[in-house]
Parts: sequence; C-alpha cells; structure tokens
Amino acid sequence: MELLQSLATSLLSPMVLAFALGLFATLVKSDLRFPDELYTALTIYLLFAIGLKGGMKLDGMSLGVVGGPLIAAITLSAVIPIWCFFLLKKLVCLNAANAGAIAAHYGSVSAVTFSAVLAFLEVGKVPVEGFMPALLAVMEAPAIIVAIFLAMKSSHSGTSQPGEMKKLFHDLLTGKGILLLLGGLVIGLLCGKKGFDQVAPLFDAPFKGVLTLFLLEVGLVTGRRLHDLKSAGWRLVAFALIMPVLHGLLGALVGKWCGLGLGGATVLATLAASASYIAAPAAVRIALPQASPALYLTSSLAITFPFNIVLGIPLYHAFAKFLFNA
Repeated sequence: MELLQSLATSLLSPMVLAFALGLFATLVKSDLRFPDELYTALTIYLLFAIGLKGGMKLDGMSLGVVGGPLIAAITLSAVIPIWCFFLLKKLVCLNAANAGAIAAHYGSVSAVTFSAVLAFLEVGKVPVEGFMPALLAVMEAPAIIVAIFLAMKSSHSGTSQPGEMKKLFHDLLTGKGILLLLGGLVIGLLCGKKGFDQVAPLFDAPFKGVLTLFLLEVGLVTGRRLHDLKSAGWRLVAFALIMPVLHGLLGALVGKWCGLGLGGATVLATLAASASYIAAPAAVRIALPQASPALYLTSSLAITFPFNIVLGIPLYHAFAKFLFNA
C-alpha cells in the first residue's frame, strides 16, 4: 500500500509529468525543441545549485559524521562497474569496449535523478542529511576510471598512451559536472548559511521549476532515442531494468549500514541505481571511441533514467522504509 502511495506521488509530480510530456511530444512529432544554449544553462544551474546547497549544509558538520557515508559512496561507485563489465561481456555478449562504456555509465551517477529523489522526499516531508550532494560529487569519477581501465585491459585498445590518459583524467576532473558540484560545495561551505541566504532567491525557490523544465527537455531527448531500442537487444534492455533495482537495494542496505537515516539511505540507493548521461558519455568518447553511443546512451537515457524517475525512486524508498521499520 505504501509503495502504491509513493508511486502515485512520483507519477503525479510536475517533474515526472513534464518528462512524460516531452516523450509524448516526440512521439507525435511535435516541433517542440529546446535551444542548445538553454539546455546547457539549465544543466549548469542544476549542478551548481545542488553543490551550493550541499556545501551550505555541510558547514559545521564533523568528519566523523560525513566520513563513513563518503567512503561507502566511493566504494559503491568503484565496485559497481566491475560486475557490470563482466555481466555485459558474458550475458549480454558485448565486446570489451561496449561493456566498459556501459559499465562506466552504470557505476557513475545522474545529477538529474538525484534532484528528482530530493524533490520526491521533500514532498513526503522526509528529512535528508545535508551532505548528500557531496556523495553525488564523489561518485562521478571512480566508476568511469575503473570501467575504462577494465575495457582497455581486456581489449588492449583505446586510450593507452600516457599523454592520452593524462588528458582523460584532466577531462574527468575538470568537466562541468564535477567542477560545478565540487566548486559549489566549496563555495557553499565557505559562505555558510548567511552567505547562501544572499542567493537563495535564485538557487533555492526556483530549483524545482528549473528541474521541471530540464526534465521536459530530457523527455524530448529520450523520445528521440527510443528507436535505438531495436538495436540494443532484449539482453541489454533486461540489464538496464534489472541492474538499477539490484543496485538500488544494495545502496539502501549500505546507506543504513554506514549510518544514514531513512532519507539519506533512499538517496544513496537512488544514486547507486542511477546511470550517468553527462559525465560518462564525455569520458567514454575520449577513452573508448570505438564503443557505440546507441548502446550506452539508449540503455542509460532511454531505459534506466525513465524507469528510475517513474518506478525506481518509490521502490527504493519503500525498501528503505522496510529496512528502518518506518
């Protein structure tokens, strides 16, 4: 019953309905389009706002409180791509480059899915630890690095020269996703609540509205990639639906184990279940140019992302409530 209530809350939220509108607009061949500049601006706003608010809430917190969840998050991000890589090779029958590319996406995280779970929990008045954006930030790069390493070691192809590896690490650490999140965290931490209050009218109240617009655009992009499902094959579709659930359940268990509350465990579960489609594609294009974008973008963006937004988040929250006897 509680799962159905959570599902209804998720399905009837403006964010999910905006995503559905974007899908519908693409299916009916509407001329609705977002300018590339607007899409970029919305992305920058969301990432920086997440980091800024998280840094503000970190102000005054001790390492003893934050350390355990940070280590747990980094560990999850590093180990998830390992089993994903071998499952994709053995069961989905992909070559090393494509297996590594997809594993990188599923070990890394989605900032938009993170925003959606925060909005979901806020509607349900479920408190969340203030340092959760820090977990988002530290889970971006480890998975990408591990997955690309596995692919290169397995296939002996792709980026292998020291100069190219240096460029890869530079692009990972200075890409807009990680830079905006970490930069926002540092600024928010240094300024504290008093400093954040000065910009709250821009970065707090409008956040959900901007997220709704962004999800409308993501719905349009997802709709344009639905035809790629034919080339993905049923094994990859099954992987893109089953693995997020398993990772979400694992994330909730790890969240409870490392001392997070109900809200924090739900967020960590969602992060573990999410798949990157901003940082990971940029890194994969550099390191594994032979990997097929139709496979890794279709699985992460056209299958896993909508599944998590519509069904996954309520499911992970219901499992976390079960763990906490809430």
